[in-house]
Parts: sequence; structure tokens; C-alpha cells
Amino acid sequence: MNRLFKVLCVGGSDSGGGAGIQADLKAVHACGCYGLTVITALTAQNTRGVQDIFSVPQRFIAAQLDAVLSDIGADTLKTGMMLTAGVVTTVVRKIEQYGIKNVVVDPVMIAKGGRTIMQEAARQALVKKLLPLTRVLTPNIPEAESLAQMKIRSVAAMKKAAAAIVDLGVENVVIKGGHLPGRRNSGSIDILYDGKRYYEFSADWIETKNTHGTGCTFASVLAANLAQGKSIVDAVAQVKILVTKAIEHSLGLANGHGPVNILG
Repeated sequence: MNRLFKVLCVGGSDSGGGAGIQADLKAVHACGCYGLTVITALTAQNTRGVQDIFSVPQRFIAAQLDAVLSDIGADTLKTGMMLTAGVVTTVVRKIEQYGIKNVVVDPVMIAKGGRTIMQEAARQALVKKLLPLTRVLTPNIPEAESLAQMKIRSVAAMKKAAAAIVDLGVENVVIKGGHLPGRRNSGSIDILYDGKRYYEFSADWIETKNTHGTGCTFASVLAANLAQGKSIVDAVAQVKILVTKAIEHSLGLANGHGPVNILG
């Protein structure tokens, strides 16, 4: 019997099914892994944005983590939406308690519709407490700008920001270039930096507004690849291929931003 690789996804629930835990589970299972979940927040959202958020109490987040990690365990732990500093601290405490080494962090700060889903205190807690425990961080351009405290308008600036973020204690960082200005003709590019060397991963630009859940899908596919023992470089290369296909097969469900489709 083949080994069952387990990915624990920690994040918010998306009632529209396009991002968050729902996207995480689709991505993990598409990669042949078993998905586990810890819900940090419930969101009322659709293709037009987030209408309301209910933050799960910290004690119940801790209870979920204990229930999963004390019995089933996880080969990789991936974090997404963490609204408050208390949530970040709770997750950090359990990562340390259970000795989780394969940690993938998607620093979700702003929802597709523009709503803030990480408070400033949570961002500070993430930088101070979680990043030093993180194997791979997967910010998009705006998130990388916030973490590196600089503007990013070029590939060279992406590399400079990646170095600044690694200096915060992260082992590896992948900056996703979908928000980089002027890339429609030359294609999208992501930059991986492991503290020593830069790697570039490119794909053709796909013209669509239906990109909801791209970041969640990216980080979850990466987490699944790492759970299976792939190297960072091979894992990110596979992510770029699969996420590009997910965007290509994205779904126009309603009038707003439809979801990417990893199962397409």
C-alpha cells in the first residue's frame, strides 16, 4: 500500500467555494494527498467579495489543531487566512508543540474584492513569530511589498524583495508575479529565492478576470508537493504548471471574479 501523504490546511472558509479551505482541499486532493483542515474564520463571500467575517475563537482553533496533530499528524502544514494576532500566535504555539518542520505560509492580507483579512497586529505577529518557522512563504506582489517594505515594479525588484523577506527568517520565499505591471505581453513570472540562488518560473499570460483562489491553490499545491518529498525547485516548477492550467480552466460562475479550477 502506498503511503498516504497528509496536508493540514489552516485558514478561512469561503462560502462561495472559490478560495480558502475549499480551494485548499481541491488542490491537495488533485495532487493525490489527503487534506485535513483547521478553520480560523468563516466568511460570507461570493464572486463579488467578502460581505462578513466571523473569527473562530482561539481556543477552538487550538482544539482543532490538537485533534488533528495528536492523532493523524501532518506531513505539511499550510496556513492561509489568519485575521488576528491571537490566531497567528495560537498556530505558532501548536507548530512548535508538535514539531512541524514542513510549514508553507500564504500571507493572505487582502481578499480578491479588496477587503482586509489580516489585521496589522496579525501581520506583525506573522513576521516576528511565524516566519522564522516557515519553510516556504508565498506572497503575491502587494503582500511582498508589505513584508519587504518596498515597491515592486520589476523582476529585479522582486528579487530584492525576496532577499529582504528571507532576512526576516524564512527559509525560502516564492514571490508570485501576477500583479507585476506590464507583464501581459511577456507572461507571468514567479521568483523563488532560497537564500543563495534565484530561480525564475514563467508561463504565458491568460486573459481572464476569474482568478479567485489563485493564491490558496498555489500554496496548497506547493504544500502537497513538499509533503510528497519533492525538492523546493521541483515543487515550485510543478505548481507553476498546475496553477497556470487552473487559471486557464477557470470558471465564470457569476458577475464577479470566478474561481480558478484545479480540477479542470
